[in-house]
Amino acid sequence: MPRIYTRTGDDGTTGLLYGGRIPKDDLVAEAYGTTDEAVAVMGLARAHTSDPSMHEEILTLQRELFVVGADLATNPTQRDKLSPRVSLVIADMTDRLERRIDELVAERPLPDAFVVAGANPASAALDVARATVRRAERAVAALGRTGREPNPEVGRYLNRLSDLLFVLARWEADESEPASRG
Repeated sequence: MPRIYTRTGDDGTTGLLYGGRIPKDDLVAEAYGTTDEAVAVMGLARAHTSDPSMHEEILTLQRELFVVGADLATNPTQRDKLSPRVSLVIADMTDRLERRIDELVAERPLPDAFVVAGANPASAALDVARATVRRAERAVAALGRTGREPNPEVGRYLNRLSDLLFVLARWEADESEPASRG
């Protein structure tokens, strides 16, 4: 088994897929690191759900988020090595998210008020995952403003994923969250 530690990051840099190094606090590292955080929190939600179909849906989302993270973590000059179809794959994933959101909302409309998250551990973890994905989306948007254009499909995917996570959290809570009326 290879060693877990390499010591290459001791200088405050991190490696990109297919070569190159960037500072650990670079916006690229922030964007793909935040997607990694979202995968972890989604794992917590998956561990807490008792619904087998929700378990599988979250696992699918985690795997999709790995694709997005890999796209973000790839050296832009070597992006063609990742997959010539990666943009199409992410676009297809985004379309699937939109269809899924529409299905869920058609079956069970969302509350007509803000909700106080935390009805149960799974719904709370899905809400934390949603907020984490929103942070990743902000990092991707900031990248675009610096002239380092990320794959535009990544921003679309993250936006729809946060919407779906919101809907899934409401499904997992199932009427047990108190509404906030202002």
